[in-house]
Amino acid sequence: MRALSEIFAVCASSGSSFARAAVEIEASESGCSLETLRDGMRSRLKDMERSVEEALSGSWRGLLVPEEAYLLREYGADAPSFSSPFVLTAARIAIAVSTYNAAMGRIVAAPTAGSCGILPGLLFSYREHFDCDDETLLYGLFAAAAVGAVTAARATLAGASGGCQAECGAAAAMGAAALTQMRGGTPDAVGQAVALAYKSILGLVCDPVGGLVESPCIKRNGMLVSLGALAADMALAGLRSLIPPDEVIDAMGQVGRALPESLRETAGGGLAVTPTARELVAKLLHQE
Repeated sequence: MRALSEIFAVCASSGSSFARAAVEIEASESGCSLETLRDGMRSRLKDMERSVEEALSGSWRGLLVPEEAYLLREYGADAPSFSSPFVLTAARIAIAVSTYNAAMGRIVAAPTAGSCGILPGLLFSYREHFDCDDETLLYGLFAAAAVGAVTAARATLAGASGGCQAECGAAAAMGAAALTQMRGGTPDAVGQAVALAYKSILGLVCDPVGGLVESPCIKRNGMLVSLGALAADMALAGLRSLIPPDEVIDAMGQVGRALPESLRETAGGGLAVTPTARELVAKLLHQE
């Protein structure tokens, strides 16, 4: 599928939810049965759940970044937080999974390894705080996958091509779609959530220190769950994007192509070339 508008058209003609229409389109285009597609996505959901469990059950660290997700749990238990318990849980999961990835743990790259914590953070925080069943999570994941597929077709999901807006930004938009779907939002609300999330992340550069998917990537995973959650809340409340979601995705692709090479996953600009970053990389190379 190449456009969210295709999904909206099926929804309008059949009365299907956004996720259900996306599955029907995929079945038609791929020749796979609906049950085959559901089985495949159930497997991905189980893999994602396993990575969350493993990430939260151990103490993992990357080459540059220590394990810090537990600090959010302790903070939320000890003091009133500015963020909701839902967002704090989502951020804790996102940081844990992203750190687990840096430690070479098994993750689901949804949509990429560098942004792997955002979607599971939102999905499994939703299950914890809203007590939903696996079928609800499954269709949330289908909604997210449809947004990722359209983004890949119209723009990019690669930081090397579009900056971090195409990785963590895409994950936040996918997560916003999942949350809106799971809360029973209309297909239009799902699209608005996607547009609102993407509009708020346009231009985010990809500047990994030492070329590693650790800093600033892990903290961005934790931060951007809040963007996905708020985009879903705004869409469910009835706020609308002036620019249609497909056009917002097109704009993201255009902005990505306009970014200089130094800000597209080359570690040649941004935070990657700060004095502290250079010093850390030099120490790391010396250790090796």
